[in-house]
Amino acid sequence: MNTVVILAEKPSQAKAYADAFQVKEKTKTHIVIKPDPIFPEGAVITWGIGHLAELKEPHDYKKEWKTWKLDELPIIPDNFREKVQAGKSAQFRAVKSWFQAADMIINAADVDREGSNIFYSILRLTGVRHKPIKRLWINSLEKDEVRKGFQNLQSNERDLLMFQEAKARQISDWIVGINASRLFSLLMQQKGFAGSLSIGRVQSPTVYMIYQRQMEIEQFVSTPFYQLEGTFTSRQGTYKGMAEVKVDKKDVVEELLIKHNIEEGARAAGSVQTVEKKRKHIKSPKLHSLSTLQSTANRKWKYSPSHVLKTVQKLYEKKLVSYPRTDSQHITKSEFSYLRNNLEEYQQSMGVTFQPSSTYPKKRYVDDGKVQEHYAIVPTKKVPTASAIERLTRDETNLYKEVVLTTLAMFHEDYIYEETTIKTEVQELLFTSVGRVEVQKGWKELFPTGKKTNDEDILPPVKPDEGVEAVVHIKEGMTKPPKPYTEGQLINMMKTCGKYIEDEADHEILKEVEGLGTEATRSGIIETIKVQKYIEVKKNIVSITEKGRMLCEAIDGTLLSSPAMTAKWETYLKKIGNGQGSSDSFLKQTGQFIHKLIEETPGQVEKVKVRAAAQTRTGEAIAQCPACKQGGVMDRGRFYGCSAYKEGCKLSFPKRIAGKTLTKHMIKTLCEKRKTRVLKGFKGKKKFNAALLLDEKNKIKFDFENKTKDNK
Repeated sequence: MNTVVILAEKPSQAKAYADAFQVKEKTKTHIVIKPDPIFPEGAVITWGIGHLAELKEPHDYKKEWKTWKLDELPIIPDNFREKVQAGKSAQFRAVKSWFQAADMIINAADVDREGSNIFYSILRLTGVRHKPIKRLWINSLEKDEVRKGFQNLQSNERDLLMFQEAKARQISDWIVGINASRLFSLLMQQKGFAGSLSIGRVQSPTVYMIYQRQMEIEQFVSTPFYQLEGTFTSRQGTYKGMAEVKVDKKDVVEELLIKHNIEEGARAAGSVQTVEKKRKHIKSPKLHSLSTLQSTANRKWKYSPSHVLKTVQKLYEKKLVSYPRTDSQHITKSEFSYLRNNLEEYQQSMGVTFQPSSTYPKKRYVDDGKVQEHYAIVPTKKVPTASAIERLTRDETNLYKEVVLTTLAMFHEDYIYEETTIKTEVQELLFTSVGRVEVQKGWKELFPTGKKTNDEDILPPVKPDEGVEAVVHIKEGMTKPPKPYTEGQLINMMKTCGKYIEDEADHEILKEVEGLGTEATRSGIIETIKVQKYIEVKKNIVSITEKGRMLCEAIDGTLLSSPAMTAKWETYLKKIGNGQGSSDSFLKQTGQFIHKLIEETPGQVEKVKVRAAAQTRTGEAIAQCPACKQGGVMDRGRFYGCSAYKEGCKLSFPKRIAGKTLTKHMIKTLCEKRKTRVLKGFKGKKKFNAALLLDEKNKIKFDFENKTKDNK
């Protein structure tokens, strides 16, 4: 018998695959599908639970590395190895067993670098070698797309390169995170800091850019500026215009009035010189990538980027939208074809009706050459009924409608307005007035805002050479500081950080790699720096905390504060993914960077002042939530719970279990390592000792197997 084993990334994905076939058997660890034209002898679908395998921790290599000591740095193992994540050993054993029995293995994890890393890390840990491996490459979980994907499996050549890139990134992040976090924490603790600092290759420059914006705001000195504004009265109505002058000294505009023999506030004769009308067309927005959807949802509904990713992932698993972790805003002719064929059904589902302006693909939206791994986020062929939409949560509904309406806008008319520019002369001093009138609502009718047209935008129908009565005033204003970032703007800040870089070569690199992080990781990075208490988000406005200031002062001037360094690393990582770079060479350079950091940092932190407000507080997160990865686990008084409970996370831990109090340190260990050492003093029918671990559902369980090992 030819045994085909399919590895999905998670159980929900495995179920979606199984839905495309007839199921013979379902168990806790796998699904058996019946023989089928695609799999004549059937197949087995098993799954990871995200990362079944993780990089070993420092103390797994050397016991001495468990204690944080400066003289133990740098911590760089000769060979990096994986281990099974705590609480997932049962599923790993099942996967290993099926891999050993397989005649062919199919990687059906998400089609991205992380999916490749998950699959090959598990495969390496199982020890299974020399078996044929194929890659499932799809963008939708709809049944017909799943079947088509399994009929057209790809070789794993590209997949292996993606794995090598992802693994090099994972290991380099481990090296920087472990060494830099210990280095800066220990040096700051010598200065009296009671906490620890988490340092990351991407998270640290991200915090630093937020810090820079806050410094710009705090150090901004508002200064006055002066302009000349004219109010003009014609037979058809009144309008205003501005002279082309804006200066920081009032006497300059006063002298200009004297030069033109104009008395401020007095009536004077004016004359319309020109009236120019232009029709302007605004095309509908491009289709959504993950980052544009995150930015739009934050602007409209104040959703956090991580909440958007979590919600649109649910829509993907419900087979309503295409793969969400995409950086593309284009689709291919294939997707355009089914979208065009379903146009009427999509309109009905959204409760809108319009005649499409064109049913031909336009390069602005449809370009096969600009679609690489994934296309833009668009609705799938599956058009939900009204009752199905009603069963979605409010947030799912908002995001689904945003995706569908943005897709429909591609078929709609342009938004058209007429812009009128009037040049009015008063004593040979020219004033410009600009107004606009909406001509055609076009695609904007799909996105009603409720805002009324500003009357000041509409100019009266004056004609050239027409006389008007003019009154000129000096208009005084004050310069304003930059605005703080909203949480949604952080995504765009990370993507476009090249504009903050003066070095032209670095600027080009950042532009090429699209800034800091990737489409799939940026929201997670933002959540990490929130959990670490480097930033606060209140009413969607982002501000740096005292702990964040201290971090930025400590890394100021080092490469850890520079987006350019991360961008250069990303450039080389892409070379690894293209088969043009060496992982060994990259990791060697990472090690050299750490050696240099260890030499230079002690002098760097001497100037940093430890702030009392940066010390650990009662309300600070104990650890990142292991369930949603969005919030932090907090002390809630009678229990420990996730700070993202308003976003739907239900994780909670009791304060006592089997008569023993669970300390914050125990909870932190459980969240970060998923298991504790053997603990003494539990009470049942008699006292017992056991380790605690988090199972696959993030519930605390006793680990007696671990207890046995520890007692040997």
